[in-house]
Amino acid sequence: MRTNAIELSEREKAILRYVIHQYILTANPVGSRNISKKYDLGLSPATIRNIMADLEELGYLDHPHTSAGRVPTDKGYRFYVDSLMPKPRLAKSEKEFIKRSLEKNFDSPNAALKLASDVLSEITNQLACVTYPKFESAKLDKIRLVKLSTKRLLVVITIKSGLVRTITLELNSNLESGKIEAVQKFLNERLSGLTFREIRETLPKRLKGKANKDLQPIIRLFLESSDKIFANIPGDEKAFISGVSRVVHQPEFSDHEKVESIIELIENKDVIVHFIDETFSEKQKKLAIAIGKEAKEKRFEEYSLIVKRYKLGEVSGALGIIGPKRMEYSKTVAAIEFIAETLSKEMKKIEN
Repeated sequence: MRTNAIELSEREKAILRYVIHQYILTANPVGSRNISKKYDLGLSPATIRNIMADLEELGYLDHPHTSAGRVPTDKGYRFYVDSLMPKPRLAKSEKEFIKRSLEKNFDSPNAALKLASDVLSEITNQLACVTYPKFESAKLDKIRLVKLSTKRLLVVITIKSGLVRTITLELNSNLESGKIEAVQKFLNERLSGLTFREIRETLPKRLKGKANKDLQPIIRLFLESSDKIFANIPGDEKAFISGVSRVVHQPEFSDHEKVESIIELIENKDVIVHFIDETFSEKQKKLAIAIGKEAKEKRFEEYSLIVKRYKLGEVSGALGIIGPKRMEYSKTVAAIEFIAETLSKEMKKIEN
């Protein structure tokens, strides 16, 4: 019995390709007569049926009990993506739509990331996700302290890529404007130019006992709040997700329980962000695809995830889609690649 994908004959590859094309198009199990009528292969339905049976035996196709047709397995989709799918390509009109949507003078990275998520979902008809850049390797540009009230202090953190984070702190004693300015100057002298990782690891050493005693209450509060101030990802900005209404109207979600499962997944951004971080390395430069059980996370076994990193200075985030395994892989890959490239260029403009 053959078990190696490399051993597939050209006829077997052709049949597998056409079964997957038809299944992606119709969402219905594909029969040999359907393939015979749709594609000019010069093969009889009986011959095609025998080849499909061989592909099933090898694990590339499955045979639902309620149908005479066959559907692709995770292994079948993987072989298709790696060896059989058409070259990723977007229509000229789609590229123009992406450029028209994203090539704007954005006031903030957030606006660009949210719009990129919306555009990706519209192009692919899938659930799109854009994660916020990680701050682990971000370099601090400056810290600004703003007095909100006698005991409330706003900390504005700006990193060199242009991203801004704000944190509100509360003191037990009254704030004096002169002291706030002195602390701000002191903090920038000690921390500007360091990465968030360096700051978290060395902050007590850099600040302890090196400032005027009058400034110690504010310095102490800053030290106590350092985990929140220099956290890796902003609390409410971990990801932008778009396309819920598009994905739930696909045939795979005709079952009420499946709709509830995808909604539950969407509502918990932490799960999605954690999964992307665990599956797709931050250092990974190429587009990556996880199909079904390749995800090694039960909640994602019914889906395919396609992810590409985008850059914002020295930090990066992820842009990708989550959707049923029955998707237009070639077009989706092309859309993610092009949007990630366009987004990186636009984010560079914000940075400058």
